[in-house]
Amino acid sequence: MAASPEQRPPLPPLHGAPLALLTVAIAFATFMEVLDITIVNVSVPHIAGSLGVSPQEGTWAISSYSLASAIMQPISGWIGRQFGEVRAFCVSALLFVLCSTLCGMATSMPMLVVGRLLQGAGSGPMVALSLSLLLNNYPIDKKGLALALWAMTVVVAPIFGPILGGYLTDNYSWPWIFYINVPVGLLAIVITWSLLHKRESVIVKTPVDTVGLVLLVLGVGCLQFMLDNGNDKDWFSSQLIVVLAIIAVVCLTFFIAWELMEEHPIVDLSLFRKRNFLVGVAAMSFGMFGFFGINVVYPLWLQTVLGYTASWAGLATAPVGILAFLVSPIIGRNIQKLELRSVVTFAFIVFAVTSYWFASFPDNASFDQLIWPRFIMGIGIPCFFIPLNQVFLSGLEPHQIGSASGLANFCRTIAASISTAVSVTLWQHRGEYHHAVLAEHVNGASAAATGFVDGLSALGGPAERAWSIIDSIVTRQAFTLAVNDVFLLCTALFLAMIPVVWFAKPPFGNVAAGAGH
Repeated sequence: MAASPEQRPPLPPLHGAPLALLTVAIAFATFMEVLDITIVNVSVPHIAGSLGVSPQEGTWAISSYSLASAIMQPISGWIGRQFGEVRAFCVSALLFVLCSTLCGMATSMPMLVVGRLLQGAGSGPMVALSLSLLLNNYPIDKKGLALALWAMTVVVAPIFGPILGGYLTDNYSWPWIFYINVPVGLLAIVITWSLLHKRESVIVKTPVDTVGLVLLVLGVGCLQFMLDNGNDKDWFSSQLIVVLAIIAVVCLTFFIAWELMEEHPIVDLSLFRKRNFLVGVAAMSFGMFGFFGINVVYPLWLQTVLGYTASWAGLATAPVGILAFLVSPIIGRNIQKLELRSVVTFAFIVFAVTSYWFASFPDNASFDQLIWPRFIMGIGIPCFFIPLNQVFLSGLEPHQIGSASGLANFCRTIAASISTAVSVTLWQHRGEYHHAVLAEHVNGASAAATGFVDGLSALGGPAERAWSIIDSIVTRQAFTLAVNDVFLLCTALFLAMIPVVWFAKPPFGNVAAGAGH
């Protein structure tokens, strides 16, 4: 067995052009991987039509990727220790590139699903290992900037995914949403390997935790599949969803117990015994639950209720990335000087205020009105994401970063999946509730309703048509009230997270301090 990672002296950090080149390569690889989570969303109808399947079957292109990625994320640290983080990152990126090509060449839905499963498996370790590679090769006084640049790509990429996906699909064809990964990925692999292959992390061979791996695959696979398909199958009224839920609960319960007792666990759950890791990951996961819920329901409301096209819905969503992009480097450069708990508190206040602002919009809100809260919300993203990454990584050794980042990314991914399922279901159920309440006041005894029908009849329109128009107006109002309910729930969640952040214990400035000088 190789020497333990604690015994090897840390390598000197990179400087100058090599450091800048490494940052660009890893940033683009990370951006590409995270982008693929959302870039397919707007292309599902085109993919389904091209491959001769229903739009519902077309969503397998989304769920298969997220399922495989969610399984691989928590074992990123173990993969990095077994094979070396540089080698593992480059092989993962190569698998991602090859499977992106396979997805673009797909001539049937099964072929695309297999390609997306393998693509997701390749992508899983990339994000966690990319952060580890950056922090372990940056000078200690610039680690905050490294964290900021990494966080900026991870947070901004999903926002631009639908815009880029819509553009490529409308102007070229859907395979290009996969082919675009190839040159970017290959360039990132070549640069990363050429700069870091002589700076490989310590390889520590341990026995494969087969039981833990099987429990993880079954538990997370069933959970992710349930979350992706529960809404379409009306949740627990479906026998399939009930079976998946039981398997997920049983497997994950046994998985946690097994990993805590196993001598060589495949996932290092002991990290949760560290106070700052637990608080940081919890605050990030619940914060992502609220943030992602807004990002899912908002464009759905724009397209299904207000009549926006996919492209315009993307443009109405995108302004959130502007301030996030501009403020991230500032937070990163000054992260050692800031009281991180106060910065995260500020982020949650910004999220809460803008969510409450969203909850006040009527169904005739203009485009200009809609983009302002999205624009302002952007300043909260770096204030939320960067400090919390610093918090949960504080006090960890360099060799623990891959495991910690992979586990945190897994929690963030599952939180986003649960948020998607809950927010869409809640929006639909609240829309039905509001429709029923409003409809009680729209009948033959209502002066407003009968006046509308009489007015349309006077113009030569049939009474049946008038009642149909009234129903569409009621539906539009009901689902606008429902989306406001979701925004109010997110507002309450953001405010509830503020006290949680203050359970973290300073200092937070020693992120992998041993990794560089």
